[in-house]
Amino acid sequence: MSASFSRTSYVVKEIIAGDFPLVTRPGVLAAGQNLTRGAVLGRVTATGKLVLSVAAATDGSGTPFAILADEEADASAADVGVTSYLTGQFLARNLTFGAGHTADSTRDALRLLSIHI
Repeated sequence: MSASFSRTSYVVKEIIAGDFPLVTRPGVLAAGQNLTRGAVLGRVTATGKLVLSVAAATDGSGTPFAILADEEADASAADVGVTSYLTGQFLARNLTFGAGHTADSTRDALRLLSIHI
């Protein structure tokens, strides 16, 4: 009897598109989310916490603010510390947009922050 093995490789989701300077900053991802690298984040005005930016949000987070830099940020049970990109050049196809957002709908707002997609 011969043994069979399979091999899989972990592939980092590439989101960096060019050599525009990357600036990162620590922040807090609000509880109730489980996001991966490349999520387009908004910031809740009242708390400063980060959430997946959703176009219809009325708490300030509907405006894109940053891109999640961490491979995984599991805040399902409680707030967690994360690192986000405040500037850079990113591949739109590998970003995660919240409901109502697309690369086209967020491009101008992100460009004002020196985030280019």
